Parts: sequence; C-alpha cells; structure tokens
Amino acid sequence: MPAFIMVTDKELERARKDAAFRQQLIAQNLDYLLATLNKLRKANSSSDPAGATQIREAVQLAVKLADLLHKLSDHPGSPRAA
Repeated sequence: MPAFIMVTDKELERARKDAAFRQQLIAQNLDYLLATLNKLRKANSSSDPAGATQIREAVQLAVKLADLLHKLSDHPGSPRAA
C-alpha cells in the first residue's frame, strides 16, 4: 500500500462529472484511511495524546467519507453529491 494516494486534478474533474467514478474514488480513499487507522491503533500506546488525537481525527474523517458514500448510493445520478 502506498504511503499516500495522490489524486490528480484530472481525477477530481472526472469525479465532478462521473458519479460512479466519484463513488469509486471515495471508496478507495476510505479503504486506505481505515487500513491506516488500524495501523495507528495497533501502534498507539494509550498514554500518547498526540496519537490519540490523530486516531480521533482519522475516525471523524472516515465517518464523513462513509456518509458521502451513503449519500451517493441514495442519489447515484446527482452531479454534485460529493
């Protein structure tokens, strides 16, 4: 798994116009975030406040991405659902 998944301007433009691609892009990034979050969780000691903050922020972002995916699945044809 790469250290970071770079999204290009071309991909962002396509995601604005193609709902299926937008959903795929969000799903891939959510999978990557969850895998990274799992690694952070395993490596974090309970006494590390900075690590706990990173985990909390990652969980909040994962929830937002999951919410976007849910909205896209409810309205797959909407041009600007994400």
